[in-house]
Amino acid sequence: MESTDVEKLLNEQLALAEVHVKSEGTHYNIIAVDDCFDGMSRVKKQQTIYAPLKALIEDGTIHAVSIKAYTPQEWTREKKFNMPS
Repeated sequence: MESTDVEKLLNEQLALAEVHVKSEGTHYNIIAVDDCFDGMSRVKKQQTIYAPLKALIEDGTIHAVSIKAYTPQEWTREKKFNMPS
């Protein structure tokens, strides 16, 4: 599964302001940005991103996921350190 497929899935399911996905084989690094994350705990943010991917993780299409989720305000501060290459 391509990174763009994961981005499309997350955008369709969650309508995020921004999503960046980088993959190495079946390992995916996800950065998600949206106002919906405001006030959520880190665990709740990860659960929100994980939910649309659950079936792909269970069937082995996705082996590992690293998730970073930010509000737009947090992302403005963090993106200089976390922007995927």
